[in-house]
Amino acid sequence: MTDFRASFDRGVDRCGTGSYKWDSEPGVLPLWVADMDFATAPCVTEALRRRVEHGAFGYTLVGEDYYRAVVDWFARRHGWNIARESIMYTSGVVPAISAIIKALTEPGDKVIVQTPVYNCFFSSIRNNGCTSLENPLRYTGDSYEIDFEDLEKKAADPSAKLMLLCNPANPAGRVWSYDDLMRIGRICAANGVTVVSDEIHCELVLPGYRYTPYGTLPPELVEQSVTCVSPSKAFNTAGLQIASIVTPNASFRRRIDRAININEVCDVNPFGVAGTIAAYNEGEEWLGQLIEYLQGNYEAMKAYCEDHFPQLPLCRLEGTYLVWMNVEALGKSGTQVEEELLEREKLWLNAGAMYGDDRFVRWNIACPRSRLLEALGRFEDYVTS
Repeated sequence: MTDFRASFDRGVDRCGTGSYKWDSEPGVLPLWVADMDFATAPCVTEALRRRVEHGAFGYTLVGEDYYRAVVDWFARRHGWNIARESIMYTSGVVPAISAIIKALTEPGDKVIVQTPVYNCFFSSIRNNGCTSLENPLRYTGDSYEIDFEDLEKKAADPSAKLMLLCNPANPAGRVWSYDDLMRIGRICAANGVTVVSDEIHCELVLPGYRYTPYGTLPPELVEQSVTCVSPSKAFNTAGLQIASIVTPNASFRRRIDRAININEVCDVNPFGVAGTIAAYNEGEEWLGQLIEYLQGNYEAMKAYCEDHFPQLPLCRLEGTYLVWMNVEALGKSGTQVEEELLEREKLWLNAGAMYGDDRFVRWNIACPRSRLLEALGRFEDYVTS
């Protein structure tokens, strides 16, 4: 067994590499954009190296080895048996969601979202001429739960055609249970609402919790759903730009394929294909150690916060590497905290406003532990100044 812990402690210097996270504001410690400050799994790097050495980078045919890698990974790790013909590919989960909305709605339709939620949900809905219909999650003080009564009301709106589900939830950190998903599925099915599940964070589930693919629900519910997956979050390969869309519904696939072509996101690059195959076929050991490291980071952050600013509670982190902190006790909005942290401490976090709740800020803890502790020290200086 290879020990990858030293590589996680070391991280990687991303300054001056065209990193959106690090080079957008030089001189700032950035814990905002949701990518990691770790090198990807060595098996992925090696696969990309072999592809580079080939030297020709023309138009890419996505072969059967890609589909087999996706099918085998989800069957082996999650008990999700995906039929080969159910899989489509595109250049990322956000382009996938946009194409799905275009395919399965008409302008003026409503799309249900559970706030606080990933900010690109709102823009994808808006860009396709639809309207967001919020089913706010209930904040319990250290976590969130679904307001099913409100969901029933929202799903009953005749204009509601889709529900965008975030599983696991970004930024709330929840990993939805099988029972949660069943209730969502039954409510949506009863009202003719199609569930579109963004499961990009599905591999980043901390010990003690379990990811349930929406696709493992009963067939009558899965038939009225679409799921989006990618190795990009778990293996830090977002720049390779590839994702899979999974639905057993042949009519949905035809309509989505048309929308993918209308949106011009039908082609992927050879590195995305090679990276996905390597990650899914060879990356499991590396991923297991990554999750252990992220768990250690979360525990270190939780202990630090409890000792130094207990008035600012963290939501329990079940999945993702994104920690949601309530800053109400500071008497400031998340937006104000973000702006003041940048100015005073050169620390960049995400304000909660973009996700639908400006009582919070979001921390990205996918970095070397020493860097996380440095960021927490800067935050303490801000809180106590």
